[in-house]
Amino acid sequence: MKIEIKTIPSYLAAFINQKGSYEKIPETLGKLVGWLMSKNVQIQMPIYGIYYNSPLEVPEEELEWEVGASFMGELEAEGEIQIKTVTEHQVVSTIFKGPYGDAASAYMDLIEYAIKEGYQIAGTVMESYLNSPDEVEESELLTEVLIPIVKTD
Repeated sequence: MKIEIKTIPSYLAAFINQKGSYEKIPETLGKLVGWLMSKNVQIQMPIYGIYYNSPLEVPEEELEWEVGASFMGELEAEGEIQIKTVTEHQVVSTIFKGPYGDAASAYMDLIEYAIKEGYQIAGTVMESYLNSPDEVEESELLTEVLIPIVKTD
């Protein structure tokens, strides 16, 4: 597995926060992407998910997560869809190949690498979905796993 430190430039994102089962992710992503397409803006980066807690820590109904996508253009929040500016930041990153549910297996390797390189974890895990289960077999899915970091002194 190739692990790297990289800088993510600032971007605008449309997103939806959710609480509950990860089984709601496909429907929520569909709603978000459909909304963005109806607004005639250009989606800039792969669709992402941010996971604020873990099924290992809380019951399924208490899982907190967000799905979103970067875009170019001007939009205002509407209903459950919110807009935010994400400032430039550094991440430790890798590409995971396989089922989405297995991508978490890369988290500890990323954390260990960041610490070894003199960084500390500075935020929650983000998964960026580089292809779609509508296009490829589950074993061929590509997920970029990113964890925000800051350099320690």
